[in-house]
Amino acid sequence: MIVAPDDFPSVFDGSEAHQRAKRLGPVRVYTERGADQEVELIRRIGDAQASLNIRAHARFSDGVFTACPKLKIVSVWGTGTDNIDLNAAGMRGVTICNTPGINAFAVAEHALTLMLTVGRRILTLDAEMRQGRWPREMLTQLLGKTLGVFGMGAIGGRLATIARGIGMNVLGWSALGDEARIRKTGATPASKEEILAKADVVSLHVRLTPETRNFLGRKELALMKPSAILVNTGRGALVDRDALLAALRERRLLGAGLDVFHQEPLAADDPILSLPNVVLSPHNAGQTPEVIRDGLLAAVANIENFLQGKPSNLIVSPGR
Repeated sequence: MIVAPDDFPSVFDGSEAHQRAKRLGPVRVYTERGADQEVELIRRIGDAQASLNIRAHARFSDGVFTACPKLKIVSVWGTGTDNIDLNAAGMRGVTICNTPGINAFAVAEHALTLMLTVGRRILTLDAEMRQGRWPREMLTQLLGKTLGVFGMGAIGGRLATIARGIGMNVLGWSALGDEARIRKTGATPASKEEILAKADVVSLHVRLTPETRNFLGRKELALMKPSAILVNTGRGALVDRDALLAALRERRLLGAGLDVFHQEPLAADDPILSLPNVVLSPHNAGQTPEVIRDGLLAAVANIENFLQGKPSNLIVSPGR
C-alpha cells in the first residue's frame, strides 16, 4: 500500500505519477487539508508501507513512525526534509529519500525574478501608475553588482550561472566547504561574513537543519549593506523573523524577496504584509508544470527502486 496523505492543494491525484504508482499496488490519496495534524496524519498513513510526502505541512515525527510500524519508506517530493524527524526515522527503520535537483532551474529563475522585482521596484511603480502617477526615480542595476549565494547545491549553482550571465560577480558559500563545486559555477568561494559585507544581493539556498535555523539573525543582517537585497526561496526559518522585520522597517536593507515564511499560509495580520519594500510569493518558486510532472515521477521512482531493493536519493537508510 502506498499513501499520499498530504496532496493539498492537489497536484498528485490523477497525474501521470499517480497512474505509475498504481502499477506498484493499491494507492490512497488524500486531497483534503488535515495532514498537519499528527493524529490525522497517522490515520491517513494507517498500514501503508510507503508514503509519498508532497507538502511540508505534514510533519513525520517519532510519534508518527511509532504509530505506523508498517511504514518503511517516505519519498519526499522536493529536497527539503525539515518536516521529518530523520533520527527517529532511522531508529524506527524507515528509509527517507527525496528528489534533488529537479526544481533547480525553476527556483533559480524565481530567485532572480525576486531580486529584479525588488531592485527595479516593479510592484510599487505599477501600483503608482495605476493611480495616475508617473514616478521617475532611481532603480537598482544588477550589472556589476555582487551576488552572495549561501548554499551551492543544484539551485544555488544554477542561480550563480544565471547571475554571471547578466554580468554579476558571484560569491559562494557551501556548508560542506566544497570550493571546487563553487568554482565550477564561476563563483568565488567566500566566508559567511565576507559575503554579508560585500554582497549587493544575498540569496539563501541552504537546507534547514538545527544548525542553519536563524542562519541570518540580527548580527548577520547588521553586516549587510543598507542598499542590499535579501532573497529567500529556501525556508522561512533560515532567517530570524523579528530581526528581518526590524531591518526592513528601519530601512537597514533596501528590501527583500520572499517565497518562504515561518508560518504558511501567512496569517492575514502578518506584519510582513504591511511592508512596502518586500515582494512576496506563496512558496511556489518550483511550481511549474515541468517540475511538478518530473518531481512526482521521481518521487514514485524512489518507491519503485526501494521495493526492488535498490533505494535511490537516500537521506536516511537504516541498516547501511
